[in-house]
Amino acid sequence: MESNDKQQPKGAGSGKKPGRQLNFYWVYAIVAMLLLTMAMLGDTAGKKQLQWSEFKELAKAGHIAEVSHDGAFASIHYDKAYSDSLRLGKDEPSFLPQAYGRADATMNIPVGEIYQTELKELQEKHGFAVRYEPPNEWGGQILSWVIFLGLMVIVWMFLMRRLGGGPAGGGQIFNIGKSKAQLFEKGQGTDVTFEDVAGVDGAKEELQEIVDFLKSPDKYTELGAKIPKGALLVGPPGTGKTLLAKAVAGEAQVPFFSLSGSDFVEMFVGVGASRVRDLFKQAKEKSPAIIFIDEIDAIGRARGKNANFGSNDERENTLNQLLTEMDGFGTNSGVIILAATNRADILDKALMRAGRFDRQIYVDMPDVNERKFIFDVHLRPIKTDTSVDVEFLSKQTPGFSGADIANVCNEAALFAARKGRKLVTHQDFLDAVDRIIGGLEKRSKIISAQEKNTIAFHEAGHAVVSWLVEFASPLVKVSIVPRGQSLGAAWYLPEERAITTTEQIFDEMCASLGGRAAEEIMFGKISTGALSDLEKVTKQAYAMVSVYGLNERIGNRSYYDSRGESTFTKPYSEETARIIDEEVSAVIERAYARAKEILKDNKDKLEALAQSLLDNEVIFKEDVQRILGARPFGEPPLLVETAVTSVDDEDSAGQTPAADAEPAEDVAGKDNPVA
Repeated sequence: MESNDKQQPKGAGSGKKPGRQLNFYWVYAIVAMLLLTMAMLGDTAGKKQLQWSEFKELAKAGHIAEVSHDGAFASIHYDKAYSDSLRLGKDEPSFLPQAYGRADATMNIPVGEIYQTELKELQEKHGFAVRYEPPNEWGGQILSWVIFLGLMVIVWMFLMRRLGGGPAGGGQIFNIGKSKAQLFEKGQGTDVTFEDVAGVDGAKEELQEIVDFLKSPDKYTELGAKIPKGALLVGPPGTGKTLLAKAVAGEAQVPFFSLSGSDFVEMFVGVGASRVRDLFKQAKEKSPAIIFIDEIDAIGRARGKNANFGSNDERENTLNQLLTEMDGFGTNSGVIILAATNRADILDKALMRAGRFDRQIYVDMPDVNERKFIFDVHLRPIKTDTSVDVEFLSKQTPGFSGADIANVCNEAALFAARKGRKLVTHQDFLDAVDRIIGGLEKRSKIISAQEKNTIAFHEAGHAVVSWLVEFASPLVKVSIVPRGQSLGAAWYLPEERAITTTEQIFDEMCASLGGRAAEEIMFGKISTGALSDLEKVTKQAYAMVSVYGLNERIGNRSYYDSRGESTFTKPYSEETARIIDEEVSAVIERAYARAKEILKDNKDKLEALAQSLLDNEVIFKEDVQRILGARPFGEPPLLVETAVTSVDDEDSAGQTPAADAEPAEDVAGKDNPVA
């Protein structure tokens, strides 16, 4: 139940190429390098380094005017005439403090008393001035400290931008406690409206009322009504919870703050609670306003559970602050909280109470009529021909969520484009459904003749048993073409029922075990190809015995823990656990014996169906009906002339499947432990 992907970022497609932005870090680096170079060169840049012999010759010639030294290093100043002759008397720019003034040359005084004595003799004989003065190093020291502090500031700014999340996150570490919520005002930022949401009319009605209250509060307040403080959207993944929130953001003419529960989680202590406070502070300043927290279970888990196994105190502090802000001592008038989760069973009870979330809106899997409306939404941007029947597709996809239907439409368009068609046909949608349920066909996979024969009888066993028992899902198609990790598959169309009886579950188990039973009857041995069948049957048997109370020996008791509070303990004794295991084994073996009995009585039909599979690789309901005759118990009225949604597959030998190709629920509800 996704809306059309027609939303584009502002400025997209305008044809203007964004200019390249200057990275000031490079400027800082270049300036620092220049300063360091100039500091190292200092006043010695361009100055001649005299040797002691050269100095004596210049002194004897009368060209030395002054010598300044510190006992080891000397600055030489020529007389004006000689300096002019060398053209060194012109003014030169000085960017740095001079350690020894504007010297004409420099010289290292050799070590030893003899050189000091010789220097004094030259001074007395030729009359130049000699001064002893320590070097002026203040300029160089100051410069080195300035450069060091400058580099530290640059590094600090860089680290603060990283820790603060960059310019979008405030750019400073001091903003790490600020809220990361994205703000939409007056519907800007999203073009999703309630018209783009289909299949959840009840949820839309309740959210539409909240939007209407914000637009026209007098209509309700005149009667003394108060606006709900919060609404919690609960439902399986892909049913449109976030899409509903986007529609509220598009419809409401009030500020809309959107963020995820994980945005409150941070490695620093106190950051989560600080972000909660800042979020509500911003919302109060812009009230009336709506806050939407997606995946609220990231911070809303029940407190105090499994305290000795890595309990996160910081997460609990964040939840405590959220509870206080939602309905604490202070007031949050005009601020409405929307939240979404598919894990409502693990949320804290204090978070779920009235006054915080006044409304809990369950967004369930769509039924056949709702799927039709969802298909209408997702088919808007797709170019289809007249062969596409929306009603047929809606009946074809029980158990599909809105996200699954969006995927079907997209895959159908990809199939059509891959085949070079200008329009998407009905067959493209059928191929898309098969692709999503069973995986991509692998006709190039190498399978030996013996393996192919085993697969054919395995799938034929599924087909025969499901055709001849009363409550098994109606068969649509059988294939021995490898798909994904499966070597073969049987497609069924599960009945959409709200409750399931013991007989219905048992018949489904018999159909699932028909493949292994056929292998044993025809070859006298079994293979690893029934892995997914055994996994499904085991789950169903345990659900019958320990969850639904459908076993006489266990009685009317259920050990199902909907809130997950008994993770490390069992709510029954070791004796009861032994009885449960015995009853589960008995149920499975009884179903297997019944499947074998049905196949033995119809062995000729099993062989004919398997041979048809070997010849054609894929057979349909009509072919099965021609070989086996009409179903003894008839077809459900809603399922006549419909197509595939559930797959009973044979896994490749010795290989654990990544996922069963059975998205449709065939037993009582999404949260049903029977998968």
